[in-house]
Amino acid sequence: MKVNSLREVFVDELKDVYDAEQQIVKALPEMVKAASTPELGEAFEQHLQETKGHVQRLEQIFQAMGEDAKAKKCDGLRGILKEGEDAIDLDGDANARDAALIAAAQRVEHYEMAVYGSLRSWANQIGDTRAAGLLDETLSEEKAADEKLTQIAERGVNTSAAQHVSM
Repeated sequence: MKVNSLREVFVDELKDVYDAEQQIVKALPEMVKAASTPELGEAFEQHLQETKGHVQRLEQIFQAMGEDAKAKKCDGLRGILKEGEDAIDLDGDANARDAALIAAAQRVEHYEMAVYGSLRSWANQIGDTRAAGLLDETLSEEKAADEKLTQIAERGVNTSAAQHVSM
């Protein structure tokens, strides 16, 4: 793809993250089901609802820019979500699996924080303050989700998983 402006790079990356968010909407219900800790399942469910809002915000940005809300295959997130599927399939101690689920979910959050941070900066650079504001809202929610997962892990899941003795 040939790009001649930051706006073109911005739109291309919006299409990529649009696909990523749609993949996450499909993956999170499986994470909810796999979580054995109620607090973790609730966190995944809450983030599923937020992620649906992320998709809507992206659609608003596309519309305001006069662009079609069209997804571009996001291979980066596909690999990260595959690791999440592997965590879902783990057998054995439920707390250990929850710890693996948290780690997998945090990989997704960190990927998204990197993308949304760049997109917000680019939106500001091209003078699209409305898009920058919407992207900042999403970035804040991604950071909060990551922090919530850290708290769940540190307040109990990791400790419980560490106490389980392998046989």
